[in-house]
Amino acid sequence: MINDADAAGLAEMQWGAGKGEDGLAILLTFGTGIGSAMFLGGRMIPNTELGHLQLRGTDVENWASANVQEDENLSWDEWAGRLNEFFAHLELLFSPALYIVGGGISKEHEMFLPKIKTRGRIVPARFRNQAGIIGLAHATTLAEI
Repeated sequence: MINDADAAGLAEMQWGAGKGEDGLAILLTFGTGIGSAMFLGGRMIPNTELGHLQLRGTDVENWASANVQEDENLSWDEWAGRLNEFFAHLELLFSPALYIVGGGISKEHEMFLPKIKTRGRIVPARFRNQAGIIGLAHATTLAEI
């Protein structure tokens, strides 16, 4: 079994934006919720659920997902402010070398990624919202070997 964010992370680390990253890398998918996948030395730390970290008294995905951005009609600047708070919290906990941002909203990455301030590099997922499908196919092939 593999969740969608872990599958997306596998694709991005194997062939995409995380290829060759040896440090800590965190993939985040922004859509209905916030999915996450974490890799250290190219190896997955499975089943992270960083969208359920508590900030402002609730799961972070309840106020920073792409759905919330749309439902609350947040401007890109307003949403980026929320994301900056989330990324600052992640840096406090993990200090990753690389963030990869995927999910449905990644097709519009130029609207918000330049507004995110992190110590680690931050890049869009190469495979955008298709990364999970690619990663699942890869994981299924590995499981059959």
